[in-house]
Amino acid sequence: MDIKVLGDGCHGCLQLKLLVGQVLDELGLPTPVRRVSDRKEMDRYLLSEPPALVINGQLVVERRLPTKEELCRWMTDALSWERRAWTT
Repeated sequence: MDIKVLGDGCHGCLQLKLLVGQVLDELGLPTPVRRVSDRKEMDRYLLSEPPALVINGQLVVERRLPTKEELCRWMTDALSWERRAWTT
């Protein structure tokens, strides 16, 4: 799974990265979280305002901190898509 937190290092961006790390730990997923602050790379996702979260190349949330429940759902959905891709 490829996870990126987009933002310039603001408080919300740091909170999002910590929250994502907590959820990954709770799910038992040893997945690194990459912080992206390069404006050109952030522009690829048509980001209107940070913080934002990208999972497997898809922008899933921006301008707010998601709940743990939302993060769990997005990550488990991403895992199920990955598993399907490996089995087909």
